Amino acid sequence: MLEPTAIEQIAGSGSNMVVPAPAVHNPRARKLRSAVWQDFTKERRADGNCVAICNHCKKQLTATSRSGTTHLRNHLAICTTTSTRRAGKRRKLVVRRIHHNKSSADGRSGEGHASGEDNDNEGTHFDQELSRRDLVHMIVQHGYRFSIVDDVGFQKFVKNLQPQFRMVSYDTVRADSMEIYEGEKLKLQDVLFKIPCRVSISVDMWQSNTQMEYMCLTCHYIDHANDEWKVRKKILNFVHMESPFTEYEIANVIVEKLHGWGIDRKLAAVVLDNCSGGELVARELLRVLQPRRPLLNGDLFQVRSCAHILNLTVQESWEQASEITDRVRKMITYVKFEKFQKFQDISKLLHMDQKLLVVDSPDNWSSLYLMFESACYYHDVLVRLAEQEGHYDVFLAAADWADVKALTEILDVVYHAMEKFPVENPTANLYFNEMCEIHVLLRTWHNSPSPVVAKVAGQMLSKFEGYWDLTRPIMAFASILDPRYKMKSIEYFFRLIYADEQFTAKSTIDVIQNTFHNLYNDYKHQSSDSWKNSSVLCYSRNSSSCMGSMYSNGDDSKTFSRITLSDARRGLDQYIQETSSGQSLKSDLEMYLEEAVYRPKEGNQDNFDILGWWKTFAAKYPVLSQMARDILAIPVSTIPLDNDARTLNEYLSTMDPLTVQGLVCAQDWLREDPEGIRIAGSGGQANDGAPHGDELIVVPSQNR
Repeated sequence: MLEPTAIEQIAGSGSNMVVPAPAVHNPRARKLRSAVWQDFTKERRADGNCVAICNHCKKQLTATSRSGTTHLRNHLAICTTTSTRRAGKRRKLVVRRIHHNKSSADGRSGEGHASGEDNDNEGTHFDQELSRRDLVHMIVQHGYRFSIVDDVGFQKFVKNLQPQFRMVSYDTVRADSMEIYEGEKLKLQDVLFKIPCRVSISVDMWQSNTQMEYMCLTCHYIDHANDEWKVRKKILNFVHMESPFTEYEIANVIVEKLHGWGIDRKLAAVVLDNCSGGELVARELLRVLQPRRPLLNGDLFQVRSCAHILNLTVQESWEQASEITDRVRKMITYVKFEKFQKFQDISKLLHMDQKLLVVDSPDNWSSLYLMFESACYYHDVLVRLAEQEGHYDVFLAAADWADVKALTEILDVVYHAMEKFPVENPTANLYFNEMCEIHVLLRTWHNSPSPVVAKVAGQMLSKFEGYWDLTRPIMAFASILDPRYKMKSIEYFFRLIYADEQFTAKSTIDVIQNTFHNLYNDYKHQSSDSWKNSSVLCYSRNSSSCMGSMYSNGDDSKTFSRITLSDARRGLDQYIQETSSGQSLKSDLEMYLEEAVYRPKEGNQDNFDILGWWKTFAAKYPVLSQMARDILAIPVSTIPLDNDARTLNEYLSTMDPLTVQGLVCAQDWLREDPEGIRIAGSGGQANDGAPHGDELIVVPSQNR
C-alpha cells in the first residue's frame, strides 16, 4: 500500500501573488499592529489618501487614520476566498490523498476516508463554526432544501471532504437561516438609513400553491457606496396577507413596513402593476404619506412600468379584431392538423425555410403575434393550398390578408419593444423614445383605410394614452436628465405626435418643462442646507464633520470623515460665488439646459452609462444630480411578472409565513454575493444568469 503523500506548494507563488510596492520610510508612521493587516496591503494614493488592498480578492477599502479596522474585518468575513483567509498563516499547501479500503465483495472500492500528515498544525486548523455558517449560507443563497443535511449522499460527500465537520440538523439549519436573515436585515437597514437619496417601491401580490396570499414589497434606489452609482433592487418584505383583505389594509401594511425600514419619508414613487386595486391603494398611500412631503405634492407618486402599459394596451383592445383573429386561428389549426403534409410539400416546392406554424394560446397576446407572423410568413404557401382545397371555407380571402398583415405590423412593433425591456438594473430614461415612437404609430394606424385596423388602433390609442399619461411625466423627466437628449426628445416627439395639433404640442412641452422646473425648485429648497453643509459647500469651519456624513464605504459598518483636495476646491468655488456681489448667477439647471447635448463617442448608444455621467458631474450640477439619483431609480422599465410566475413552489408553500419571508428576503439580499454563480429557479433548474424583472429566486419544489 502506498503511503499518504503531501504535495507542497508555497502559498502565493502563482501569478496572483501580491507584492507590495516599496514604500518610502517615514519615521513618524505608526506601525500596523492589528492582525488584520496580514490580509491587507496598505498603499497611499496620489491624492494623499490611503487604501487597504485585500490580498485575496484585490478589493480596495479605505485606510485613513480615522476609519479604523472594523470594516476590514467585516470584509474578511465575506471575502470570496474565505478558505484562503482562514489559513492566512499557512505557508504550505497540503494536498491530502484519499485513502481507500480494500475492495468489497462486489469488486468496488470501499468508502474513502481522508488521511494525510500535516506539519503545520496551526495552518490547517479546522473551524467548525465557520464551516457551519458557510453551509447554511450556501443553502439559503442557492435555495436548497433544509433537509439536504439529512441526505446520506450529501453526508458522505462532506465526510470525505472534511472528516472533522459535525453535520448539523434540519432544525439547526432552519434556525441559522433565520439568523442570516436577521443579520442581513440589519445591514440593509443601515444602508437605507444612510443613503441620501429617495427610494421607490414596487408591490406585487403572490400566492402559495395552498392559496395563501403574500405581498412582496421591493425597494429600488441608486447606491453610491465605494464612489459608484448603481441601481439596486432589494426585497424588503414578503408578508402573509390574511384573506380577505382590502386595498386599505394593503396600504396600511405598506406604510407600516416603510416606517419600520425608516424610508417612509424618502419615498419618491410607487409601482402597483401587480397589485389588485392599485389605484385605491395608491390613493390611500398618498393620503397617509402626504405629511412626508412627496414629490410635487404627490403628482408623481404612482407610475406604471412600460411593459405593463403595453400589455394592457394590447389585451384590452384586441377584442376589436376578434373576428379576423378567429379566422386566422381556424385556418392555422386546420392546416396544422388536417393538411400538414400538403402544406409541407408546397413549402418545399416554393423553397421556403422551415419555420414553426403557431397556434396561439388563450390570454397570451405574444403567442397571438407569433400566430399572425407565421401566417404572413407562409402567405404564398397558404394561398396555393387554398387554391387546391377551394371547397373548404377556412382559408382567408385576399382582402382579409391585407388586414392580417396590417395587424401583424402593429403587434410586431409592440412585441419587439417588449423584447428590449429585460435589462439588468434598468434606469427610467431607457425607453422614453420607444414609447413615444409607439404613440406616433398608433395615431398613424388610427387613420388606416381598413376599418378593422382603424378600430383596433383607435382602441389601443385610447388605452395607451390613458395609461401613458400617468407615467409620461416621470419618463419625460428621466429623458431630460439624459445628457444625450435633454429637452430634444420631448420637443421632437411631441411635435410629431401632435403634428396636426400644434397648440397641443406646444402646451404639452411647456407643461413638462414648467413641471420639471417646479420639481427642481422643490429640490433646491428642500436640500439647500444639506448641499451647503455636506456634498459641495465644505468651506465652513467644521469642514471635517460635514464631510463625514457623505463618505461611507459599502463594507464599512461606520461612517468616517475625510476631506480631499477636490472637496476643498469645490468649497472655494462656492465661496467665490457667494461672496461675489453684483454678478448674475445661473442655476445648475440653466447651465445644464443651455449647454449642448452630450455626444458619446462612436459606438452603441445603448451602452451609455448615465449613472457614471451623473456621478462625474455631480459637483457641477449638485441639485440636478440629486434629482437624477431619485428619478432614474424609479422602476418604470422593469418587467412585471404574470400570475403563474408569482406562485410559490411546493417547498416554500409548506413553510410557515415567517420562514417564507426570511428565506425569500435573505436569498434576494445574498444575490450579489460574488460566490453565487448559479441559482436554483422555481422549477428546480439552475439559472446561470441574473433574474429578469421582479423575479424571485425560489428554492426547488421538493418537500422535506
